[in-house]
Amino acid sequence: MKKPWLKHVAKGNPTEIHIPEMSLNQLFCQSSEKYHNHIAVTFYNRTFTYSELAGAIKKIAVELYKLGTDKGDKVAIMLPNCPEYPMIYYAALSLGAVIVQINPMYKSLELLHVLKDSQTKILFVLEDLLPIVQDIVGETFISEIIPVSAENKNRFQRMLNESDGYVPNVEINPKEDVAVLQYTGGTTGRAKGAMLTHYNLVANTLQCVSTSLIKTRLGEERVLSISPLFHVYGMTSAMNCTFYTGGNLILVPRFQVDEVVNLIEKTKPTSFPGVPTMYIALLNYYHTHPFDLSCFTTCTSGSAPLPVEVINRFNEISGTSVAEGYGLSEASPVTHRNPVAGLQKRGSIGIPLPNTDAKIVDIATGTVELPSGEVGELVINGPQIMKGYWQMPHETARTIRDGWLFTGDLAIMDTDGFFYIVGRKKEMILASGYNVYPIEVEDILYSHPNVLEAAVIGIPDEYRGETVKAFVVLREVNKAYEEELIQFCRHRLSAYKVPNSIDFVDELPKTAVGKILKRKLKELYSPENRN
Repeated sequence: MKKPWLKHVAKGNPTEIHIPEMSLNQLFCQSSEKYHNHIAVTFYNRTFTYSELAGAIKKIAVELYKLGTDKGDKVAIMLPNCPEYPMIYYAALSLGAVIVQINPMYKSLELLHVLKDSQTKILFVLEDLLPIVQDIVGETFISEIIPVSAENKNRFQRMLNESDGYVPNVEINPKEDVAVLQYTGGTTGRAKGAMLTHYNLVANTLQCVSTSLIKTRLGEERVLSISPLFHVYGMTSAMNCTFYTGGNLILVPRFQVDEVVNLIEKTKPTSFPGVPTMYIALLNYYHTHPFDLSCFTTCTSGSAPLPVEVINRFNEISGTSVAEGYGLSEASPVTHRNPVAGLQKRGSIGIPLPNTDAKIVDIATGTVELPSGEVGELVINGPQIMKGYWQMPHETARTIRDGWLFTGDLAIMDTDGFFYIVGRKKEMILASGYNVYPIEVEDILYSHPNVLEAAVIGIPDEYRGETVKAFVVLREVNKAYEEELIQFCRHRLSAYKVPNSIDFVDELPKTAVGKILKRKLKELYSPENRN
């Protein structure tokens, strides 16, 4: 297949890399030996060197082994960003156990589904969340619940205070053995467990780092990690990549913009793997309280499309260039990224990572590769593609065909090999026979000076089949009204793409990493709720 993107790989970065067959824990051990005196983690006033972090990991591994943890057992982590997260994560992996990542904002039914489906045996949970766990634990396979508290005066702290003991040398087959069960699909339906092997995660770590080699100072980077580690983007782009390069992972448990700004001014991070809502909030804060963002040398955005207007404004005030990328849980997660130097195309997701192939295929059959400029489904092949869905062979066969991962995202590739996401197959709006891609309308709305956030969906229409509906969060209330925004769109879009109505809301429903939940917006206009 043709790969026009290869000529746009930033000079000094590789087009192909060697991926060793090793476990993710071995990758961390290499860094802990090489950078043992460097700061690995910063969390408020607490810091851990690589040597201290490795010591804590070993102690937890000893205690997990005493609890009978065997290779393949599921160990779940239900914590916000904190130093205990990587300690538990790598300790369990060193025993060949499988990490189950759990959103600490889950309610009882969501939590029950993941714990029961994954057959989790041991659960590490924030002590404040114990009541939620205790409500459903009797319906799960859990044998041990280990609370973690901010005061560190509980069982977890006692585990760290235990003397060193025996940890078996577990043989791991990187290409076959699952390291992480990453549950996905919560925005569209019942969550599915993507089986990410050690090889998948090692590959994606090395792939991501290779795209910014010319800007990476080994052992010196300070990475601002607000994206939650329980999410696949934070796990790889923040935690695993930072540790691989010997950097300092600056952990933030929640996004509160004033606290984050103070932290930026205090710690001067060099790298920021963020998501669109974070960039939007920082820009909104800067609008009334200017602050210095010149410390950043590398900024990336993932999880959801970043509006071009937001990229332009952030680049202007920071002096850096946000490299938008793309990924999904089933791909560990990153598959595309804009080059950190050379040609960048704002509004695109960039080009495939090293060792990654991508193409656009027709929606009807999924077999015909489309030429540049035509809309179809994005499909991907590479070493970061998951092994499959846990206990869901039919879903796996539908999603991975002949080695290609069918993403469900509609996209185009231009003649330079840059890819552009235009929407989800399930989110495409068919209005009077015309295809409307929500992202195109959202980009126009974001260009209005008083629009802070926007989301577009299709709702039933007796005449057109579907019509365009927008939800907007205003920067300043009462400064833009429905008809004004509709006229704004009418001057910039074809008539069939213009929103028929706009609802102004205080906030949009989002996932833990800031991805807008359009399913929740659609539910407002389901036949059941409209009657």
